[in-house]
Amino acid sequence: MKVKWSGGKLERPSLVEVNKMSRKKTNQAVRRKLRVRRKLRLSGKPRLSVFRSSRFIYAQIVDDSRNHTLAEANSLKAVRAGKLEKGGGMEAATFVGQEIATTAKEAGVESVVFDRGSYRYHGRVKALADAARKAGLSF
Repeated sequence: MKVKWSGGKLERPSLVEVNKMSRKKTNQAVRRKLRVRRKLRLSGKPRLSVFRSSRFIYAQIVDDSRNHTLAEANSLKAVRAGKLEKGGGMEAATFVGQEIATTAKEAGVESVVFDRGSYRYHGRVKALADAARKAGLSF
C-alpha cells in the first residue's frame, strides 16, 4: 500500500486500491497453484495435496483420473481426539504426514506426487512431506 504525504496531511489508499492489491495477491496464489498442479497431472500418479490454515493442516491423496479421494488426514481430528495439543504447528504437520502415509498404505497406495499448492516447500509443508516419506510413502 502506498501512503502519500500531501500538504502536511497523510493520505491513505482508497478502498478500491486496497481491493486491487488483495485481488492481485489472490490471483498470484491461484496461478501458482494451477501451475504446480498442471505439472503434476502429467505423471498419472495419485497426488498428495496439502492445505494449511493458521490453526490446522490437512492432507489428502487424490486420484485425478477418477476424481476420487483415496486417503485423508488432518490435524483437526487429532486435536479433537486428544492426540495433539495444537493443530497448526510443526508437530501437527509431522503427525499428519505420518497419518497420511499409514492411511495411504492401507488403501494400497505406495507412490504419489506431492502437490504443495500455492505454498512454498518450507516449514509445515516440508515437515509433512518429510514425515510422509519417513513413514514409507514414496515421492
